[in-house]
Amino acid sequence: MLQLQNVNKRYSHTVAADNLNLSLEPGNVYALLGPNGSGKSTFMKLIAGLVKADSGSIYYKGNPLSSSDKADIAYMPTESFFYSYMTARDISKYFCDFFPDFNPDKFAKMLSDMDLPDNLKAYKMSTGMLAKLKIAVSLSRSSGVMMLDEPLNGIDIIARERMVATIAANSGAGRIMLVSSHLVDELEQVSTHAIFIKHGQIINAGPIASLREQTGLSLVDQYKRIYA
Repeated sequence: MLQLQNVNKRYSHTVAADNLNLSLEPGNVYALLGPNGSGKSTFMKLIAGLVKADSGSIYYKGNPLSSSDKADIAYMPTESFFYSYMTARDISKYFCDFFPDFNPDKFAKMLSDMDLPDNLKAYKMSTGMLAKLKIAVSLSRSSGVMMLDEPLNGIDIIARERMVATIAANSGAGRIMLVSSHLVDELEQVSTHAIFIKHGQIINAGPIASLREQTGLSLVDQYKRIYA
């Protein structure tokens, strides 16, 4: 459904994507793993069309990735993307205007489940509240590709389990779920596949069960071996 072929991206002297070759299929949850600066965000931004590759090709549903495909690809960046004066109600209206696949009723239900008020302005929210709000608004879209860049940043350890369960519940047969993080143990519970990226290169990738069988290591121990 989503394929990268020989994709390269360089920023000045920094290689952010080094000959990326990978196929992603719907129904799977992909854990994109690596420390800060490894190329995870660039990987996602290339798919989202926010960054243009220097060379190589990206295909979606068998065709070269085009601007029209952006309507079916959701990307949640690490940074907060809300205007400071916005409340959750404002954000719901904003997303309804821009994204036909946004479901305001689902968003309202997620706000309730996450104990987030709908009338508090963004600038008054804590870091953890804003992190949950980003997850809620992103998962309220019905896009075929859902990418969450470091969604657990800023969320306390008690709330992480609920957020991971929420992410898993919103994966499905028709959707590619791609979640980047360096918090491997949380993602290992819900992911079907893992992608290890280092200096813009895919070091290893595949079904988590197969990677465990090949290495004899848990995902956490594989992470330590690659990056320590």
